[in-house]
Amino acid sequence: MKHLVISCAMSMEKQKHYIAMLLTQAIFAGMALFSKSAISQGMNPYVFVTYRQAFAIIALAPLAAFFERKSDVPLSYNIILKIFLMSLLNTLSLDLYYFSIHYTTATFAAASTNLIPAITFFMAVILRVEALAIKKSHGMAKLLGSSIGVTGALVFALVKGPQLNFMNWFKGNTRGTHSSNLNYSLKEEWLKGSLVMVLANITWSLWLILQVPIVKLYPAKLRLATLYCLFSWIQSSICAMVMERNISAWKLKWDINLFSVAYCGFIVTGLTYWIQLWTVEKKGPVFISMFTPLSLIITAIVSAFLWKETLYVGSVCGGILLVGGLYLVLWGKNREAEREINQ
Repeated sequence: MKHLVISCAMSMEKQKHYIAMLLTQAIFAGMALFSKSAISQGMNPYVFVTYRQAFAIIALAPLAAFFERKSDVPLSYNIILKIFLMSLLNTLSLDLYYFSIHYTTATFAAASTNLIPAITFFMAVILRVEALAIKKSHGMAKLLGSSIGVTGALVFALVKGPQLNFMNWFKGNTRGTHSSNLNYSLKEEWLKGSLVMVLANITWSLWLILQVPIVKLYPAKLRLATLYCLFSWIQSSICAMVMERNISAWKLKWDINLFSVAYCGFIVTGLTYWIQLWTVEKKGPVFISMFTPLSLIITAIVSAFLWKETLYVGSVCGGILLVGGLYLVLWGKNREAEREINQ
């Protein structure tokens, strides 16, 4: 009986990183849906980021003060400067994301973030954060899995095919995840939003990679996340005041705008920042990015069941490729970890 309990405990210890990432992607799916809804109703993207970071500080500061009150981690001027610069990178990524989502859709935002695994992987290889042994099975699995995942994301976002009316929804409903693109009459705006979204993903990938040395320098994760949000709030406030000088645009009412910024601040920023910092230290940045495709699948499922949006064969095929690429990369990561342990 004792050995069974120990075995179960060890199994849970191995699985907690995967559970944390599944939870994170479910939260990110809600972020795309709620933030798009708020910005579509006229909320300024830069004001949105400012309020989001403010709510995140309110969520994180008490947790950091309570759980890490006994943690004696030195905070030098050099570390503060590095955290400030990293916060600037984070603020830039958020501003670009919410600016682009105004010209695109929530589904496109969720689909485009699936470029993050490939971007993070190749950037990590170039910066020598991630090892790539092409001649070994695990290296080939990671490379092939990244390619399959990106291909699946593109198929999911761009390929329609026949509709799936397996729930007997009325056939007149064509407001699916793909047809939402038709709401944008100006191709220039769609192209601008798409390019800015890709730039936001590149910035986010760089932010993920640079977390590794920062976490080693300052291992107090809750304090680190709070400092990120504090500096990002200062930076985004200055940016928002320059870009939006109408006082009425800063007013929050009891509507979807308040709910969205509270959700993105308390849940997305406050909770997932800490989860990602913890996982980066344990598994590395590429491990986090490989779970990104799941947010697209969750977004599509929620839209289909709650909003009766139409699913297509292309969406299902793309989802299969996404999951297949994800598991292939995870297999490569596990195989690589086993080799390191054996050596």
